[in-house]
Amino acid sequence: MDILVAATRNENKIREIRDILGAYFNVISMNEAGVSGEAEETGSTFEENALLKARYVMEQTGMAAIADDSGLEVDALGGEPGIYSARYSGGHGDDEANNVLLLQKLDGVPAPRTARYVAAIALVRPGKPDLCRRGTCEGEILTAPQGHGGFGYDPLFLCETGQTFAQIDADTKNAISHRRRGIDAILEALKAET
Repeated sequence: MDILVAATRNENKIREIRDILGAYFNVISMNEAGVSGEAEETGSTFEENALLKARYVMEQTGMAAIADDSGLEVDALGGEPGIYSARYSGGHGDDEANNVLLLQKLDGVPAPRTARYVAAIALVRPGKPDLCRRGTCEGEILTAPQGHGGFGYDPLFLCETGQTFAQIDADTKNAISHRRRGIDAILEALKAET
């Protein structure tokens, strides 16, 4: 089975990518591949940042790399937090502070507060063309968190099941998530190459 380096240090993302791609690739983490440092996310889109991260890892390892750049787009906020989702409140990865800020900004906005999770998935391989595909999952933002699973904005994101991403089990989330849809689009692109 081909090795694929997941270009992230986020253990939640690594777990989801392994769960989705485990039948196709041996997915290893950046730490397992010996990658030091981080790619600078200087892109202005999810796609640009995903490609930057994947290329950084491939350059360090010489192995195929997959990267996810994902976040939440809220219609009432003009697409915020967008590419800044993980650092919306200032610090990187402070889920609680990010959720508090999101609720503050949406205070007084009536339901449905439509939103979508977006994941740009980039697959970069030595000697082959780069692939990048987008997956989305439509939903809405609640007025208070519900559920204890997931990460990021999951407790506020009401998805198509009628529950938040924090309320559904991992298998259900991995079947319908933005990350799953983006990875499925990458798998389709790989099939089209053969």
